[in-house]
Amino acid sequence: MFDKKKVVVLATFLSCAITLSAQFRIHLEQGSPLSKLSAAELAIDNLYVDSVDENKLVEDAIVGMLDKLDPHSAYSTPSETKELNEPLNGDFDGIGVQFNMMNDTLVVIQPVVNGPSEKVGIVAGDRIIAVNDTAIAGVKMARDKIMKRLRGPKGTKVNLTVVRRGAPQKLHFTVTRDRIPLKTVDASYMIRPGIGYIRLESFGINSPEEISQSIDSLQKKGMKNLIFDLQENGGGYLQSAVEIAQQFLPDHDLIVYTQGRRSPRQEFRSNGKGKMLKGKIVVLVDELSASAAEIVTGALQDQDRAIVVGRRSFGKGLVQRPIPFPDGSMIRLTVAHYYTPSGRCIQKPYKNGDMKDYEMDLDQRYKHGEFTNRDSIHFDPSQKYYTLRKHRLVYGGGGIMPDYFVPLDTLQYTTFHRKLLAGNSIYTQTLSYIDNHRKELKRKFPIFEDFRKNFVIPQDLIDSIVADGAKQKIKPKNADELQKTVPTLSAQVKALIARDLWDMNEYFEITNESNHTVQKALQLLSGKD
Repeated sequence: MFDKKKVVVLATFLSCAITLSAQFRIHLEQGSPLSKLSAAELAIDNLYVDSVDENKLVEDAIVGMLDKLDPHSAYSTPSETKELNEPLNGDFDGIGVQFNMMNDTLVVIQPVVNGPSEKVGIVAGDRIIAVNDTAIAGVKMARDKIMKRLRGPKGTKVNLTVVRRGAPQKLHFTVTRDRIPLKTVDASYMIRPGIGYIRLESFGINSPEEISQSIDSLQKKGMKNLIFDLQENGGGYLQSAVEIAQQFLPDHDLIVYTQGRRSPRQEFRSNGKGKMLKGKIVVLVDELSASAAEIVTGALQDQDRAIVVGRRSFGKGLVQRPIPFPDGSMIRLTVAHYYTPSGRCIQKPYKNGDMKDYEMDLDQRYKHGEFTNRDSIHFDPSQKYYTLRKHRLVYGGGGIMPDYFVPLDTLQYTTFHRKLLAGNSIYTQTLSYIDNHRKELKRKFPIFEDFRKNFVIPQDLIDSIVADGAKQKIKPKNADELQKTVPTLSAQVKALIARDLWDMNEYFEITNESNHTVQKALQLLSGKD
C-alpha cells in the first residue's frame, strides 16, 4: 500500500523542484550576465543544504565584483557608509565635547562653544564615567563604542555622570543632543606679517565656506600672500574642490574636467568671484595629499597661479559616483578620470584587482628613496605636459610633483623619540600634566601669545615621559641620544598642551616653526630662496 504522507511530501518536493527549475530556466534563457547571477543567488537561497544569510551572500557578491575593478571602487555597509560620510557632511548629532582617553577614562578637553554640554555646565577637565547608567570608565570600552553612546539623534536626551576635580561628589547632567559642526579648517592665522596660513584637513560640504571665512579674517589682518597647507589632506567632494579653487583663479579659468567611458567630458571653470585673485600663493603637499587636494593643487599649478612645495602627492585621478541602496549601504563606483587644466591625469598606475601592490606604493616610494631624494623620482616621459601661462614642464601619470621638493627629514626625530610616540608615553603623560595644571596654566597664560613666548616645558614632565617609556622598556641608547631628543620632544609637548588649552590652530602655530615644508614656503614668499 502507498504511504499517503510520503506521496504528499514527494509531490510537494517535485512541484517545488519543477517551479524552481522553471525559474532558473527563465533566468538563464534571458542570456545576460545579470540573469546568470540572479539564477545563482536563487539556487543557493532555495536549494543549498544549509541555511544562508541572503543579505550577506549578496554583499559578498558585490564586494567580489568590485574587488576585480580599480582600487577605489568599493562597497560599504550602512554603518560604514554613515561613518565614511560623517566627516565630510559638516556636522553630526551629539553632546558637543572634545575629549581624550586617560587611564580608561574619558576626559573632556573642552566643550564646543555654545554646544549642548557647555550649556548644562560641563567644563574642561571633567571626567565622564557613565552614560545613561552604563559605566564607560575603567571597563576598557572601545573608543568607538563610547562615541556611539554619546551620539544620537538631535533632540534626544542623555544622562551623564561626571567626576570633577575638587567636587566632593559625582555630578549628574542631562544633555539634550544637538547638531555639532565639524570643522575641516585645522588652522588659520598670520604666520608672518603679510603672510597668512590656512591648513585644510579635508574637502567637506562646508569647506568652501570655511575657507572663505578664513580668507576674510586673514585679509582683515593684513594678509597679502598665502600658504595653503594640503599636507595629509586625503580629499573629499569634487564640488568643494572646485569652489575652493575658485577663490584664487580669474574668471573662466579651467579648474578640472572629468571624462569616462559612459561619462561625457564635463568641465569645471572659475567664476571670477574669488576673494584672493591677487597675491602670491604657495600650496603644500606630501605623499598623503590625494583626490580633491590634488585637483586644487593641479589647477593652481597648471594655471601658474601658485608655487607647489613639498613631496609628490598620492596620485588619485579617479572619480567615484555614490550609488546608494535603500538599506543605507552604498557602492562608490569609479565612473571617470579627472584631468588637470593642462590635460594630465595624475592617477598613478594600478592593475585591476591588485589591491596589495597598490596599497604598498607608499612603502615602495620610501624604500626607493623618493621621500628623501628628488632624483629618485622617475616620471613616464610620454606623460609630459606644460602649464598654461608660463609653459613649465609638468608630468601626469603619478601624482603632482612639487615645484620645490622638500625631503622628509628622517633625522629630525631620534629613534628614542619615535619609540616614545609609538608607546603612547608622550600623549598620556602630557594629558596627565594638563589635567593636574589646567587652572594654573590658564591663570598664568590667559592668552596664547603669552604661552607661546614664555612657557617652558618643566623638567619633571620630560622626566615623567622618559620614566613611563622605561616601564615599557623604551630607553635611549645613551646620554647623547637623550640630549638630542629633548628639544624636539619639548616642542611637541608644548604644541600638545596648546592644543588642549586652546585648539588645533595654536597647535600648528607651534609645530609649523619646525616644519621644513612650511619654512621653505616662508623663504619663497619672503624672497629668500
